[in-house]
Parts: sequence; structure tokens; C-alpha cells
Amino acid sequence: MQRIINFILTNRNTFLYLILMLFCLNITIQSHSYHQSKFFNSSKWAIGTLFDSKSSLTDYFGLQRENQRLVQENESLRLQLLNTTTNPSATAKDAGMLQLYEVISARAIKNNIAAPRNYITINRGETHGVAQDMGVITPLGILGIVENTSAGYATVQSVLNTKSNINAKIKNTNYFGSLVWDANDHQILQLVDIPRSASIMVGDTIATGAMSSIFPEDIPIGLIEKYDLNQNQSSYNIQVRLFNDMANIKNVYVIRNKDRKEILELQNRTDAE
Repeated sequence: MQRIINFILTNRNTFLYLILMLFCLNITIQSHSYHQSKFFNSSKWAIGTLFDSKSSLTDYFGLQRENQRLVQENESLRLQLLNTTTNPSATAKDAGMLQLYEVISARAIKNNIAAPRNYITINRGETHGVAQDMGVITPLGILGIVENTSAGYATVQSVLNTKSNINAKIKNTNYFGSLVWDANDHQILQLVDIPRSASIMVGDTIATGAMSSIFPEDIPIGLIEKYDLNQNQSSYNIQVRLFNDMANIKNVYVIRNKDRKEILELQNRTDAE
């Protein structure tokens, strides 16, 4: 307490000056309408700036919660879109009964693009319903296929993997082939085995085909950048520029085909006959 008293006594002239200055300002403002107007306008500006800064700070710290809400909303919309595409004639009443696909939102926590065999690690695993051979997409297009899982995480074989082989087609046609990667450019994939009878142009869209039990049909992949005939002149070699920026992956969606097990069992039984 004595220190506070000593501080006040030491700076008494400064405190007296400030008190007198505030007193004079108050008299001036109270006695002149012009000064009153300027004072209140300045006060409003200062208060407005303070509240605006507070709002910006609150919004910043609320971004994670808002982002999570948007991811969940997108998951719901993605689920509706996939199942509407699969069952275009389904009514809203039948939608719940006819849902073929389930969607699980996740986030990429590790992403490689520099090796011949690249993998992505996501923060969802067996406890979230993720299993081997499920397809993984982003809002822009396909990303890869789940290869291994643990309780809380999974590794995804990226489309940037020399082992990757995905059924793909020229959109709005029935011409399909295999989507592979030659390990040269992380934004360019190769679509092979498209017959020369197909009518193709630079800029055509490439999407997933209907021959896969992993990905729904018509998931976007990329655009044709260039093409030529193979050595046998029987099919095209097509360079496909991806819609995804493979070096910048964050929010992803894991897709589960609820009928895949039944389909594979039937195919295996048929092959064994």
C-alpha cells in the first residue's frame, strides 16, 4: 500500500495535469455542440472498431468448429448425391431404403507425392467403419483406395501409385479403360485401353466407370490433356490432368459400397464353377 502512495506522490504533477486536462475537455465538449458531435462520432468509431476486432477474434477461434460443421453438412450432401446418382428414379420416400453407399468424412494427416508408390494417411479407421478396399474421394474427385487400417487411422493407396489401377471412362460414353500412373507428373495420370473407335477430344472429362464395386460411377477424375494411339494402333494412350491438386489434400470422404461383399462373393462363386 505504501508503494502505491509513494508512486502517486512521486507522479502527482502528472496526475494533476491529466485530471485538469480531462476536466477542461469535459467543459469544452459540454458547452459547444460542434465539439459534442465530434466527440460522440469518435466514440462511436472507437467502440465500433473495438467490437469489430472482438468479432473477428471470436470468428477466428470459431473457425475449427465451423469447418467441422461444414464437413458434416458436405458429408450428408455427398451421401445424397451418390445415392441419387446410383438410383436416379428413387423418390425421397424410398431414398433411405435404396441407399447403396455410405460416406465417412475424414482428414488427411500425411500425404506423399514424390515416391513411385505414394500413400495418404487419414484420421479414420476401423472404429469409424473404415475397411480395406473402400474408395476415397475429395470434393473435386477420386483420391485412392484404402489399403490398411488400424483402430483410429487408415492408409490410402493414392492414385499416384504405380500399383494403382482404377476403372475409368470418358464421361457420357460407355468407353472405359484403366487409369494408371507412370510416376512422372503428380498431376497427370494415364488412361489406357480406350478403343480407337471412341470419339475423344482434348478437354473431355474422365470419370469413374461402372465396372468397379469400389467407386460409384461418374465420380470426377480429370480432363484429357493429350492423347495418341498405342504401338498396335488399336487403342488410345490418354494423358489425364487431375481435378485434385494432389499436393494440397485435406478433407476427404471414404465411400462404402454396402453391396460389395455380396457382389464379390457371387463373382468368386461364378469363377470357381
